[in-house]
Amino acid sequence: MVSAINLPYPVDGLAALRLWGQTSDQPTVWIAAADPIYLEPRLDYICLHALGGHDVPASHLRTLFDHLQQSLTDASRFGFIQLGSYGYLRSNEPMATALSSANVVDQQSPNDFMPSGTEAADYRRLIGEVEMSLHDHDVNLKREAEGRHPINSLWLWGGGFAPQRQAEPCPPLFADDPMTKGYWHSITGVVDSWPGSIAACLDASDAGFVAVPAFDADDVEALQECLRELREALHARRLSRLVLFFRDGVEADVLRTHAWRFWRRAAPVLN
Repeated sequence: MVSAINLPYPVDGLAALRLWGQTSDQPTVWIAAADPIYLEPRLDYICLHALGGHDVPASHLRTLFDHLQQSLTDASRFGFIQLGSYGYLRSNEPMATALSSANVVDQQSPNDFMPSGTEAADYRRLIGEVEMSLHDHDVNLKREAEGRHPINSLWLWGGGFAPQRQAEPCPPLFADDPMTKGYWHSITGVVDSWPGSIAACLDASDAGFVAVPAFDADDVEALQECLRELREALHARRLSRLVLFFRDGVEADVLRTHAWRFWRRAAPVLN
């Protein structure tokens, strides 16, 4: 997304950016995301299931993180932070972590995504302690009794320090996604919550904007409504260009002048 508006992509500290977006305060310590996952043993490999959203109430995460803080032998070096539906690891010393989020690794073997080599020794040791501590915890026994996946590990990724603030020319952002908000804070951009519609974004900034609509990925009606608003804004000349990014990796770059290409079929996403 950032490349579409000529902004630099953050090379590290993604977890710190996410925390920054949640709190609006720049973290000053090393932070990694610590996201709940279920590691399912299969016949010849381990399959990672990313957990979150409605399936992991904040009370479950809080109880497990409090337990980890009390039970880990290196609690003086590491600290666990639960903030809403997100978890974090604070470390006195930087350590190797995965680069990609659990959502990227979902339904795959995590081995190819984990840090490796001698620099990953602290990572492996800590994960081993986490998994032993979470095994048969009351929260997980309750989750299994309810037909849910247990939270039997954490996915540590995006470790680093928050970048220093650096002003970059950028359009205003309308989003509730904490990582995107944190990045906009780091470049001193204007940040506001998702107002509920593209029309509201246009009314607030008719010179251009970046929006991250807040609706469930499976909410087809909400997606169709959002695309309908964008199509109407193009036809009404309130927008001259759209760059769309979807969670499955699909991208679309649509100009208002594309409507004159009568020999081509219209872009499916805007039909």
